Amino acid sequence: MGLDMKNSLESQLKELLSEDISSVINREKSTFDRLVAPFGESFVLFGAGNLGRKILAGLRSVGIEPLAFADNNPRLWNSSVDRLQVLSPQDATHNFGRRAAFVVTIWSPGHRFAYTRQQLLDLNCLRVVSFVSLLWKYPETLLPHYCLDLPHKIYEQVDDVRKALSLWADDASRREYLAQLKWRLLPDSDGLPSPVAQEEYFPDTLFSLSPNEVFVDCGAFNGDTIRSFLRRQGSSFGNVIALEPDPANFQELQEYLSTLDSNIKDKVTALQLAVAAHKEKARFQATGTLESAITDTGTLEVDCAPLDEILGNCVPTYIKMDIEGAEPDALAGACRVIKQTSPVLAVCVYHRQDHLWRLPLFIKSLSSQYRFFLRPHDEEGWQLVCYAVPVDRLTA
Repeated sequence: MGLDMKNSLESQLKELLSEDISSVINREKSTFDRLVAPFGESFVLFGAGNLGRKILAGLRSVGIEPLAFADNNPRLWNSSVDRLQVLSPQDATHNFGRRAAFVVTIWSPGHRFAYTRQQLLDLNCLRVVSFVSLLWKYPETLLPHYCLDLPHKIYEQVDDVRKALSLWADDASRREYLAQLKWRLLPDSDGLPSPVAQEEYFPDTLFSLSPNEVFVDCGAFNGDTIRSFLRRQGSSFGNVIALEPDPANFQELQEYLSTLDSNIKDKVTALQLAVAAHKEKARFQATGTLESAITDTGTLEVDCAPLDEILGNCVPTYIKMDIEGAEPDALAGACRVIKQTSPVLAVCVYHRQDHLWRLPLFIKSLSSQYRFFLRPHDEEGWQLVCYAVPVDRLTA
């Protein structure tokens, strides 16, 4: 890394974190009103999916009723979602484009706010804003939402935020880290880099898989990552341990594994477990999707166990974690394994605001053998992965 680049990034981070926390709190409360002025509470929600419905419910809880939904899905046009009319973009902008703000309530893989902003500006909307500042205005009902939370909470952890910058092993990781912070603080999604070209969890530019790889898939879902692993390795691997607590997902996983040749299938172990810091029962929201998660409001009870116990004498060489916010507990339950064997770690850091710095700092506290890399595998923070790679596994 060039010294000039390092100094520039450190200077940018210092400037970004220099705002007084009282100013940040005032900005949280005022940004949305400033952006939608002069339209006040007259706005259209663009995007009638899960996020739009969540925001609609939150607004109604504080006595605000949007004018309508707008959506790009023709099947929704001239219908209603949660008792709110859904219009086509053309009809919505014709009716409201000059007398209301359009709040983009889309945040999903493959989408950038800039796409929809340009679409609406081309249809002559006067005000197009992201949903993020709206979450800030009504945090009691709308936050946290994945990695989005009130910006002042970042300033409360400023020492750790600064420490984490020094962990990243290359300029690309540092730039991504800074861009992710800006988005959470300002918000500035335009500055977020595009996804990298490398396959998620298997970035050849960072490390290579070995013929004896022992791969632990925490959050195995329906076997999607195992499919990618086997496309690369065939039967040339040691073992795979797949962990998935959602009953529907686990059934799909087992059905997939049953289709494999015996020389591969016999080396794959699937366990219907959630990884955690301790052996316990936990409430779980089973959706049969990637969004299934441990939560206090879950309708199902699942078994949890720490990796240190699950793995026993098995020595993992690569551990992947995409477990909807439970990553800190899972890492805490793998302390012995990480300290003693230093496997490659691929840990998602987009489920909570502080995971971006908290998780790499925790891994660093367990082992000095790692070099850290931050890679985006989808747009606007989705599938943001921290790779902790032992020095002896780095791609030359």
